[in-house]
Amino acid sequence: MKPATVEAFREAMARFATGVTVVTARGADGADHGMTVSAFASLSLDPPLALVCVEQSATLLPHLRDAEWFGVSILAAGQEDVSRRFATKDVARFDGIATRRASEGPALIEGAVSHLVCRRVAEYPGGDHLIIVGEVRVAHVSGDEPLVHAQRLYGRFDPATR
Repeated sequence: MKPATVEAFREAMARFATGVTVVTARGADGADHGMTVSAFASLSLDPPLALVCVEQSATLLPHLRDAEWFGVSILAAGQEDVSRRFATKDVARFDGIATRRASEGPALIEGAVSHLVCRRVAEYPGGDHLIIVGEVRVAHVSGDEPLVHAQRLYGRFDPATR
């Protein structure tokens, strides 16, 4: 085997099926900021912790670092357009997107299968990304068919295979 190149690593990771989230934070000026994040995972059940990995150059990162709270909306199977919107640079990402505000501040995407509201508790360097750890203070489930992403394509979870 050869050492991994950036391209080979990217191709290998594209085969890892993942859910799709939109991570949000409210800026110091009260404006909402968010982006599509697939590098998201649960970290601990006790205490409940989750982590998001955000590229160092992402426009959301300074807002995540400044905010005490951030939101995670785990997108539903029919929300591919929302994922694409929040993954696009230089657009008003929230325009035309239905949200509700958590009492702690971050916007949450309506129609998502679940929402988490997290208090930022730690951050760690991770190469060209920053790993943000949040203590989950609110967890709400409202649906059961998540949006899935693999091989640069969107798909659905087939519960018949359970």
